[in-house]
Amino acid sequence: MRLFLHSTLALLCAVCAASSFASTITSRSFHSSALARDWSYTLYLPTGYRPDAARIPVLYLLHGNNGDANDWISRGHLQSTLDALIEHRDIPPLAVVMPQGGTDWYVDRKEKMETAFFEDLLPEIETHYAVSTQRAGRMIGGVSMGGFGALRYAMTQPERFCGALLLSPAIYVNEPPRGSAARRVGVFGERQFDPRIWHELNYPAQWERYMSRPYRVPMFIAAGDDDLAIQADASLLYTQLRLAGNPAALRIIDGGHTWDVWSALLPGALKYTQGCAKLPALEHPSNQQP
Repeated sequence: MRLFLHSTLALLCAVCAASSFASTITSRSFHSSALARDWSYTLYLPTGYRPDAARIPVLYLLHGNNGDANDWISRGHLQSTLDALIEHRDIPPLAVVMPQGGTDWYVDRKEKMETAFFEDLLPEIETHYAVSTQRAGRMIGGVSMGGFGALRYAMTQPERFCGALLLSPAIYVNEPPRGSAARRVGVFGERQFDPRIWHELNYPAQWERYMSRPYRVPMFIAAGDDDLAIQADASLLYTQLRLAGNPAALRIIDGGHTWDVWSALLPGALKYTQGCAKLPALEHPSNQQP
């Protein structure tokens, strides 16, 4: 009986120890000055994460129009995908931050969402978690509307990110098709869609300035082959980047504008994008600026 109890206790302790070091998904909120309200985000922390250890790379992932930050977990299977990639040493441990974006398209129109991302969210994360505060350890990504936002952030502030992943990015070079949410969310125009505002905010308007700067952001670009308009513009972006000497990868797989496609693309996207992360050996909490 005593041997049984000792064995049971040993097993329980082993389970507790393992679970205490398992990857975690948490939802948090904080007050955003730019938004003048509380703002929530979902956070993935890898197995073995410790707040007092060396800082790890961080990926900021933006969800799609009228979606939810937790879509990456519940529909994209992000946690299990990351756990497997990290366990098999395909990628190093990294944190993933998924902010709630509503239907703001990550620009300063309905709300100051773009300002909030850079001036509120990044300091919030870098102050409270042991994640990189340097370009070499910070990445950006998104799906659909989030791909629009991620590409905009990578091109307008390339000094902030070392890599980007764009899954079915809604980056229509001309105008969004009639069925696109961009035409009806009240972002690109007040009462009705305004093509002028769309073109001011879309990536072609940022191209010359991005190319004139010394930073280049490697980009993983992907879509489903049945997502006709988006895969065409994704392929065009890839071609333009490669012709300009900007590192990029393109994947077009079978499927449409769905989470089945995006979850299938995610492992390759994560492996490509994290390849840019090169954290200095001295990036330890005790060496960081407050």
